[in-house]
Amino acid sequence: MPSIVTPAEDTSERRLEFWRDVVSQSFVPLEALPRKTPDFRAELHTARIGPVQVSVITAQPHAIARTRRHIGSAPPDYVKVNLLLNGRCVLSQGGNQTELGAGDLAVYDTRRPYSLDLDRPYRGLVLMFPRDLLRMPERDLARVAATRVPCHQGIGTLVRPFLDGLVRQVEQSESLDTPRLGHNVADLIGTLLTEYVGVDRAPGDEGRDLLVRRILTYMEQRLDDPALGPDEIAAAHRVSRRHLYKLMAEEGYTVSGWLREQRLARCRRDLGDPALRHLSVGAIGGRWGFPDPAHFSHAFKAAYGMSPREVRAGRAPHPPEAGRG
Repeated sequence: MPSIVTPAEDTSERRLEFWRDVVSQSFVPLEALPRKTPDFRAELHTARIGPVQVSVITAQPHAIARTRRHIGSAPPDYVKVNLLLNGRCVLSQGGNQTELGAGDLAVYDTRRPYSLDLDRPYRGLVLMFPRDLLRMPERDLARVAATRVPCHQGIGTLVRPFLDGLVRQVEQSESLDTPRLGHNVADLIGTLLTEYVGVDRAPGDEGRDLLVRRILTYMEQRLDDPALGPDEIAAAHRVSRRHLYKLMAEEGYTVSGWLREQRLARCRRDLGDPALRHLSVGAIGGRWGFPDPAHFSHAFKAAYGMSPREVRAGRAPHPPEAGRG
């Protein structure tokens, strides 16, 4: 499990440049900007739990910015979750901006520009994983991005001790080689954010959002049915196909696009599960609505840049590890 510390012998300016390269290679391309600190230093501990990258960062005041130049034409489709352990920071993304204190959590999307201004010595836990693992409608993710999610109430009181345990394990370089645990981490964060969005939702949204949640749940429960389509989904919820398309568009999806993304995410999960090694690649595709192995392989490679067989062999698509380009 890599641990990286800014070089003691360099100047503060060179250490900041070194840190910019570290965070860009460990997460996604970023810019590290100086603040008024006479002696910048930083440290990164990182580990991987299946598809989830777990990092603990300790740093002197500085700022981080991800701009459209960093994102480019094919942005990596990840979310980052930041639990502030000590210090204070201001997070901005889209039209949202929030100040985080110790014990606060926030999520942000690597497909869109964001910035983090750390005006005090900082220590935090950062999780990064593919957005589809969050299983959260696009509209809700945009709403919750760069907002303060307190961990001292509701489900947060259960999530915080679990995340504190991850911090201890990563800093002590203990093994976290449990792929299924990574999906549990993403599910736990998704549950916390869903509860928070529900609390924060305007009363007028409840009827529409309840319908969307029912539609998404209905589709999720039938991902294994390759014949599932808009007509059946619309009829089951007593809406027109046109209205179904409108609701899904507001979430940032088409019906077929959402089904494909979720099916492929389940296939990727199962391909990495040692308990399912007895199933062929084609059988795993068939379990999740891809009866044609050739079509499954093509769709999977188009989505993840690797074939299902490559992922099964251990070359799972994930962010670069710390210290690697």
